[in-house]
Amino acid sequence: MLESPLSTPVLWGLLIACGLGTWLLRASFIQTAGAWTVPHWLSRALRYVPPAVLAALVAPALLRADVLFTAAWSWPQPAAGLVAAVVAVTTRRVVVTLVTGMVALWTFSALA
Repeated sequence: MLESPLSTPVLWGLLIACGLGTWLLRASFIQTAGAWTVPHWLSRALRYVPPAVLAALVAPALLRADVLFTAAWSWPQPAAGLVAAVVAVTTRRVVVTLVTGMVALWTFSALA
């Protein structure tokens, strides 16, 4: 068995410190929510953060560049992504897009 570079108390202390730090950071934004206003240019720019994050999470899962169009390439993920994209453009509803994309992925995976 490999020996850990950190002792158990040090590891627990590190985990608790990281958890407390992230909690304090989030709590500070919640506590100061009404104390200051966000500039218009910043609020306009922040509207694009959720779609950008979602695209960064979804795109690698749909198109794996290392196996694209090779023998190891799997077509159900890009096909389900295309179905979900069409539903997103036509309905503009997130939940409908997610449900339809998952159903399409399960269906295409069963067919593959």
